[in-house]
Amino acid sequence: MVAFSKIAVAALAGFAAAHPGEKRDEQKMKREIVARDHHARNGARSLAKCGDADYAKALKTRSIQRRVEKVQSLRKERGIKSAARKDKRTLEDLEAYEAINHNMTGTSDNGIFTPLEEVFSADTSCILAPYVTDGPYYVAGELIRSNVREADFTEGVDLYLEVQYIDINTCQPLPKVAVDIWNCNATGTYSGVESGQGGLNTTFLRGVQLSDHDGVVQFETIFPGHYDGRAIHTHLLSHTGASFESNGTIGVFDAAVAHIGQLFWPDDLREQVESTYPYTDNTQALTTNDEDMWSILQADENFDPIPEYVYLGDSIEDGLFAWIQIGINGSADYTDDDYYGIAAYLAEDGGHSTGYTVGGGSGGDAGGNGTAPTGTGAMPTGAAPTSA
Repeated sequence: MVAFSKIAVAALAGFAAAHPGEKRDEQKMKREIVARDHHARNGARSLAKCGDADYAKALKTRSIQRRVEKVQSLRKERGIKSAARKDKRTLEDLEAYEAINHNMTGTSDNGIFTPLEEVFSADTSCILAPYVTDGPYYVAGELIRSNVREADFTEGVDLYLEVQYIDINTCQPLPKVAVDIWNCNATGTYSGVESGQGGLNTTFLRGVQLSDHDGVVQFETIFPGHYDGRAIHTHLLSHTGASFESNGTIGVFDAAVAHIGQLFWPDDLREQVESTYPYTDNTQALTTNDEDMWSILQADENFDPIPEYVYLGDSIEDGLFAWIQIGINGSADYTDDDYYGIAAYLAEDGGHSTGYTVGGGSGGDAGGNGTAPTGTGAMPTGAAPTSA
């Protein structure tokens, strides 16, 4: 079980200030740590039983090659000639996950990653926790796209994120998982919702993809900024059994919620990113990883919410490539859990609020988990806004 430090208790005591509308009971959150530890241990044991199977090794080989080719392609596309930055960070002992060196950057004489095994074949991170809150800002019906950057409000350090979903029961990849991604922009603002955010009709830094035959989705986004009450994080939410709608979107309202998660980023990496524009214009209060209530809940020796990453060049402004492997129970469904809620949905006639607030149920015409009201507009077409 994760130990509760004085810092952790203090962070939990201030949970009401995290997201506007996010309300959590401290004692319930403590109980969830015990439950997550139990699930993580069981998941780790399951993966250990099949991790040496031939098909698991073949999957790993394909993953190495895919990541290498992607990074090389990104470097060529961006015209990066300098050697990729090598900057092994000092191991920290603040939390269990911070004792893992996630910066896998390496260089060779010709500026290409070498040896490949040292960079991409190390065991990637696995989040074995079954879920963690999606926060009050999940929007259903988002645009099907891999590039979630748009012409407005998305300036910042480019982040190319690969997420691979593995079934902990079989070590097999999970194809056709509908994966939503969303995070705030460089100055701490979310799209798609109200409550002082970007507004219901904005879509920047949000999108959904179906995982391929190797359980992989890839997104082009930016490194998120910070805002009052939360450490920097990227949201992921996964549905299994999702259907394609006639208008080209992914229907998730009748699909199973297989995983709700948040990815976190090292504080030293955040410091480098936030020394650049437009992060320097962010005036909101900063919360570090060890002060964040959900990173404490999510971190354990059996799972790790920080992706591996490499610098694409010798400057942070050249961008980052990050990857993580997430072990989930492919037959699980957390639709009815109070950690899952739909704050808004995007339809052809724009965005609609459900009135959902975390831990507080929902208001207006919404159901208990923020189900989209009927009769207020069809789900959206798949046309994406102009990308930056």
